[in-house]
Amino acid sequence: MDNIKPTMRIVSQSKVKVTPGAVEGQTVRPLVGSAEFPSERIRVGLATFDAEVHEHLHWHPIEVFYYVLSGTAIVRDLDGKETLVGPGDSIYAPAGLAGSHEWQVKEGLQLLSIRATTDGHRRMQFTVDRATKRSYIDMHEINRMDAVSFDSHY
Repeated sequence: MDNIKPTMRIVSQSKVKVTPGAVEGQTVRPLVGSAEFPSERIRVGLATFDAEVHEHLHWHPIEVFYYVLSGTAIVRDLDGKETLVGPGDSIYAPAGLAGSHEWQVKEGLQLLSIRATTDGHRRMQFTVDRATKRSYIDMHEINRMDAVSFDSHY
């Protein structure tokens, strides 16, 4: 048993670099599951939204879980059903189109974001047109998640 080395890590939020989020007015502090703080299966971040930010309807190819720490927002599902969320509320979005959600932030929002993978190609988010239920992804989102490479091998 003497050859077992501890692998537990303590991550101080103050030492984690803030990165841009998926929309303007959102930032994320990657706490675990990033290059700096690797993990095997999960990605956890502290997401902060400025007041009046609207993150449009989207879905992920993985399940996601959010826990609201502070602030309020209206969360809408694929059918447009609205729910006001605040501190202590949690949101679970299963993988796929049926788990689509959007955020209409009121006076600001901070939440813990837990994603079921660290793989960039599975962490992407796809925007949804509510009327047609068609979804798409912008090329910058694919690039941001390191999901594909456009390097030439010629």
